[in-house]
Amino acid sequence: MKRPVIHAIAIATLGLAAAGTVHAQTYGPQDEGRRFDDGSRVVCEDVEVQRSGGDPNRIAGTAAGAVIGGVVGSQVGSGSGRDLATIGGAIAGGAVGRKVQGDRQESRGDRIVEQRCERVWR
Repeated sequence: MKRPVIHAIAIATLGLAAAGTVHAQTYGPQDEGRRFDDGSRVVCEDVEVQRSGGDPNRIAGTAAGAVIGGVVGSQVGSGSGRDLATIGGAIAGGAVGRKVQGDRQESRGDRIVEQRCERVWR
């Protein structure tokens, strides 16, 4: 495997692992019903969530899927087509690995009811 392909796989894996880590302003139950000048307000609802998660960002599943996808993709085509297939396989494998790990964590985890609040525009 060529060095640029390895770097592309690593960048794709890190990009998928970092997805979803940006947080917006949070609101709590004490803010329920709060109204803002733009017409929005804070609404709270009870949500069932997983209590304990060993890997909330699903890094292990993403990395394993990216490696497997990259290996499978490297078996396709030749020349620059092989490089593109390797990168595409790594990205697709990372996404599939993340989804599979998330599904397994959700099915095995303890569930609790938690109150989540968000700002809505209605």
